[in-house]
Amino acid sequence: MNSIVRASVSAVCTVMLFSVLSAGQTPQETTAPDTTGSGVPASTPAKQAHDNSYVIGNDDHLAIDVWKETELSKSVPVRSDGKISLPLIGEIQASGRTPLQLEMDISNRLRSYITAPEVTVIVEQINSKKYNMVGYINRPGSYPLTLSTTIMDAIAAAGGLRDFAKEKNVYILRRMPDGTETRINFNYKDFIKGKNVAQNVKIQPDDTIVVP
Repeated sequence: MNSIVRASVSAVCTVMLFSVLSAGQTPQETTAPDTTGSGVPASTPAKQAHDNSYVIGNDDHLAIDVWKETELSKSVPVRSDGKISLPLIGEIQASGRTPLQLEMDISNRLRSYITAPEVTVIVEQINSKKYNMVGYINRPGSYPLTLSTTIMDAIAAAGGLRDFAKEKNVYILRRMPDGTETRINFNYKDFIKGKNVAQNVKIQPDDTIVVP
């Protein structure tokens, strides 16, 4: 009988010791799983690369994201005066700046209210830079100018040339800084045959592509 009691007491003591040791353990910190496939924990603010050659213009639409500050994160248009309006900091100049420059300005102004603000500026829609398509093109009109748009990109976006278009005589009318206009010829027929590929120049704001 005594041996049975001793065994029971020993078992109870073991259980109590295990419980005490378990209670004294410090939980290990865990990192949120990577749900983005980028190797960055989900709790880490996303970083977006910028093309710093793009300059924000009037009528562009911007997404302003302040990490962990949903009330300060806004989707806003750039007004005709080149400014946007944000909570806490009020009006701020956006036109004429790159997204990175605007991020830095917003971050500096928010430091009076937030410790180490994380700001991201993304151009959601480009409305300030446009070019025109006229003549024997399937969809003539005004088009937003995105980065690195060539004359062939523009023709494709407008649905291609119509029947009876003079494929050898396409040209760009471009206004120069001094106010004069210059004409840049483009032989569509040669280009699609792989000839003179250097003529496929990049479109600039306010260019007019003429398809006679």
